[in-house]
Amino acid sequence: MLQTAAVKPIIKVVIGSGVATGAVLVGVPLAVWSLGFTAAGIAAGSIGAKMMSAAAIANGGGVAAGSIVAVLQSVGAAGLSLGVKLGLASVFGPLGALIGSKIP
Repeated sequence: MLQTAAVKPIIKVVIGSGVATGAVLVGVPLAVWSLGFTAAGIAAGSIGAKMMSAAAIANGGGVAAGSIVAVLQSVGAAGLSLGVKLGLASVFGPLGALIGSKIP
């Protein structure tokens, strides 16, 4: 049976990993939504609307496909893709585990 002293560091790593992964997978879509990129489109008067206006003016009247405004609107409308979720989890999970292991 594992001793309590041996289990505590493992628990800290698991909790750190879970917290970091959960925070980023919830935080990124929440941040995109708070900029005004929603499922119903870009909210009027939001930062997203200002970004779209600037992008359209710079591009001669339209927003270019693949631009930051188009990508953020895609995330706001459909959420993060599975590949992006896996990528974020694979980066922030170990980072959270590292931070969790350093907590006294």
